Amino acid sequence: MSKLSQNMRHEEAAVPVPPAGPPRDWDGAVYDRIAGAHARWGGAVADRLVLAGGERVLDAGCGSGRVTEQLLARLPRGQVLALDGSPSMLAEARRRLAPAGDRVVYVQADLSRPLLLDGPVDAVLSTATFHWLPDHDALFRNLAAVLRPGGQLVAQCGGAGCIASVQRAVDAAWPRDARWSGPWTFATAEETARRLEAAGFVDVSTWLHDEPTPLEPGAPLERFLATVILGAHLERLPEAARPAFVRAVAAGLPHPERPVLDYVRLNLVARRAPAGGGRP
Repeated sequence: MSKLSQNMRHEEAAVPVPPAGPPRDWDGAVYDRIAGAHARWGGAVADRLVLAGGERVLDAGCGSGRVTEQLLARLPRGQVLALDGSPSMLAEARRRLAPAGDRVVYVQADLSRPLLLDGPVDAVLSTATFHWLPDHDALFRNLAAVLRPGGQLVAQCGGAGCIASVQRAVDAAWPRDARWSGPWTFATAEETARRLEAAGFVDVSTWLHDEPTPLEPGAPLERFLATVILGAHLERLPEAARPAFVRAVAAGLPHPERPVLDYVRLNLVARRAPAGGGRP
């Protein structure tokens, strides 16, 4: 990340954390087809895990299983717990990962609540998930609780400044009488490092980087917005109003004839503090 882009992102003032609702369902099959950029980013994040091949790894927010599939290739003697809050995403992951057999255990759960797993994991991987959760303090506590002492946390999600152009277009198109700030928590690297340390993580490294993502205009752009970005907004609108809202957001983007979404990724690498408080 450039020093300029780093310096331009200022930490937001603390605001009360809204209560977490239940995880929403997604269209797992459509997401699997169109979220190629997210799978590419996630594969690069998974490569940051230091693995011998026999570990037990939690994929926290496995989605349709495209990144999980890449992770399994590095665990020939290991096991992945594929966790997601969306039944549709888990169904798609089961289809994709069926050849792995019992090397994958599927878990439907809410990361904002304590996780009930059948024992600790050696590592946690997460991609494109944490920004959907409002309370990152609780999230990191929940992950630390299932991670063995010294175990790895490697993750990436949307960070401060992510899809700012989309948010401006949403603000312009959103009904004026529907007060809602949106579903995302796009945190800074600095506040994320503090939260990880408070949750019991050490060797913490966090940073932001830009991922400008071009999309095809017209119907492909609108399908991407509706499936990947605006699902929580659409759930709050009458069904008849949803297509017009998506079109308005697409039209409100800079250069909608050559759309480039201004994604910003927040990267996290840390370890759970070992027993006794020493270094792993």
